Amino acid sequence: MALTFFGIAALMFMMAMYALEQRGPGFVLAFAIGCALSSAYGFASGAWPFGVVEAMWTVIALRRYLASGASIGAGE
Repeated sequence: MALTFFGIAALMFMMAMYALEQRGPGFVLAFAIGCALSSAYGFASGAWPFGVVEAMWTVIALRRYLASGASIGAGE
């Protein structure tokens, strides 16, 4: 039951951050974190194809964040 709630929360966070990405690079980074959480959920629940796809989205989002000129750990 806890795993299901974690998955729901991770996916809701990821979707919200995706919707807010246009507001700035911080939201792109938050989307990457949401993708990583969703990936963790996929692997923990045994849905490894979902986990792999979300891991790829994590990398894509991190590359978009870095390409935006922002840097991880820098104040935005």
